[in-house]
Amino acid sequence: MVLGSVISPAEASELRSFVLNHKVSVADVFNVVSHKRDSELLGELRHFSDESKRNGFHIIHICTEMTPLVPRGSVASYVTGISRALQRKGHLVEVILPKYACLDLEEVQGLREVNVEAYSYFNGQIHGNKIWTGVVYDIGVTLIEPQHYSSFFSREMIYGYPDDFERFSYFCRASLDYIVKCGKQPDILHLHNWETAIVGPLFWDIFVNKGLGGTRILLTCHGFNSQGIEQPDKLALCGLDPSSLHRPDRLQDNTNTQLVNILKGGVVYSNRVVIMSSFHPKHAIVRNLSHELEPTLNVHWDKLVIAPYGFDKSTWDPSTDYFLPKKFNAENMSGKAVCKVALLQRLGLSEHSSITVVGCNISEGANVDEKKIKDIALNAKQQDVQFICMWTSERPVLNQALDSLQKELKDDNIKFVRANDEALLHLLFAGSDIILCLSFLDPTDEIPSLFRSSLNNLAVVSLPSFQQLENIIIVSQRSAACCRCWKSFPTQPLPWRPVIGGEFAKEIGILLSDQRRREVDDHEPEGSLDQLLQLLRVLWVQLVGYLVVVLRRRLLFWSFRVMVLLLRKRLDLIQLIFHIITAM
Repeated sequence: MVLGSVISPAEASELRSFVLNHKVSVADVFNVVSHKRDSELLGELRHFSDESKRNGFHIIHICTEMTPLVPRGSVASYVTGISRALQRKGHLVEVILPKYACLDLEEVQGLREVNVEAYSYFNGQIHGNKIWTGVVYDIGVTLIEPQHYSSFFSREMIYGYPDDFERFSYFCRASLDYIVKCGKQPDILHLHNWETAIVGPLFWDIFVNKGLGGTRILLTCHGFNSQGIEQPDKLALCGLDPSSLHRPDRLQDNTNTQLVNILKGGVVYSNRVVIMSSFHPKHAIVRNLSHELEPTLNVHWDKLVIAPYGFDKSTWDPSTDYFLPKKFNAENMSGKAVCKVALLQRLGLSEHSSITVVGCNISEGANVDEKKIKDIALNAKQQDVQFICMWTSERPVLNQALDSLQKELKDDNIKFVRANDEALLHLLFAGSDIILCLSFLDPTDEIPSLFRSSLNNLAVVSLPSFQQLENIIIVSQRSAACCRCWKSFPTQPLPWRPVIGGEFAKEIGILLSDQRRREVDDHEPEGSLDQLLQLLRVLWVQLVGYLVVVLRRRLLFWSFRVMVLLLRKRLDLIQLIFHIITAM
């Protein structure tokens, strides 16, 4: 409405606050109002009652992936999962994405093109964009489609081109121009990896004085393998000054000082930086896994936060998963057998129920050794199990290697599937007896259903322990427990936990501590009942252990006392006998 000059930015901001302060879901009302004209909708909004207020934040993700539109890796599932969790906690969340040619638009409710002229700056000129809006999983989504640079996002792959910096810097600049022109005043701009890290310098050098003085920047690093190393003069494409940014304390690369590091710029220009890691502490990541960013991370140590990988549990719950032919839970496991049969039928494998099915998912961006995959397949062949490997990769070398491996093995029980198929992925997790995880660095990237596998008789096996597959199959088939998670055989379940809305909202509260306009409710985390029960179990075990130790100590003490008393009486008896003998 602002872009079409129907209302002013000030009135739009007020109406947005009304929506934010009411307990409504976007999806609940979107289909009702999407067909109405702007004038009709505006009339209803102006009569919007101001009741049931709640405190929440307005968060906008500027990102390159999102499940199920662009399910390329851990960023996609993270953006969707954390957005849904935050909205359940009372926060307003939006996502801005490039309009790729490969988007799965069937997942977007009420997709429509906004009939306005939306311009943005790039390479010294003003360029037009098409703006598309819709709703995905209750989340408001905006898609930006450049007109002049239409080839930027109409390609076969999402990443991996020589002009990736130009593509994503254009998108970042267009996203900020769109936010300003719409009169949006978000509390948080949430960035992900180097692809959108350039938003940090753009925001503080250009946009902060355009009505965004109360906005703060949050950067999430899902890894440091790719950092966006570029020539300094390319910064001018999106309106930045290369001479002021090509400095050691800003974007200058720590190793090659002739270049700039875009991810480093994101760290420097963000108010808070979240580093995703399920196991490694902060000091270990900075020292060993930051790939030459250690000096920068040490300087900005206080704003670094380590968060475990997360997932949206409602998406991977077999009791509610609409992708499955028959749902199941811990009380009724009959649906799992149905899912297993459906999986085997779809892939043309034998449906013999006694054969163990081992599933493996290779996500986009995963570091895969083709030789190891071949060894895994041969091992599975020797163990007489059905092995299903599913992957979605844009790397031609990996695709050719796995395709040729399928032809080389020529085994009816081994199947390599290259498909970006959400339904098949859910069926793979639900129907497999064992899930093979290539590494445990990012568990939810490869096994997002692990956290719901308490409803599933599922064993999770890491690559190093796969040679003990025969023993693990026996455990999987005979174990009375509903879930077994194996890193090495045998071991205890790993202490994974998802990133949840309450904790993330707390981090946002810390981020805005210098300019808080409202307090964050201290919400209970998602799955708090399960966590409470787990905590009670741990406390019970500790209490029993403590009682055992105390009782053991008391028992030893009293045993010692009794022995002393008995020894004393025995000595008295011996002395009496001695006196009698000597008297005789």
